[in-house]
Amino acid sequence: MVLIGTLSVTYISSKVRASTRIFELEGSFMAEKEARNFALRDAKGNEIGVFTGKQPRQAALKAANRGVTDIRLRERGTKKVHIFTGERKQIKKPKNAPAWMPAKIWKPFVKKVGPEKLDDL
Repeated sequence: MVLIGTLSVTYISSKVRASTRIFELEGSFMAEKEARNFALRDAKGNEIGVFTGKQPRQAALKAANRGVTDIRLRERGTKKVHIFTGERKQIKKPKNAPAWMPAKIWKPFVKKVGPEKLDDL
């Protein structure tokens, strides 16, 4: 049992998934997902960068924000490749944006094409 402030948290199980921990917090369960690493691959299969996220889409958004359009992310420790198409568009800043933010900002958009299994790394 771990005491966080005045809340009592009990560690329940790690059998759900290697990157998920389940805690009981005052009678209700909550899951805490850990960040995973995804390697960005080019058309030849070379790994050219690493993006971190709790889900593949989060890592794909980070890659799209840097201008990558053909996004192939291999989850580190597996042979699974997540394939996305990405773009970034200039949009008006949000209404509640701080004064220092420029009038137009870049926003990433991704669409999942599908997963792929690699035969070998």
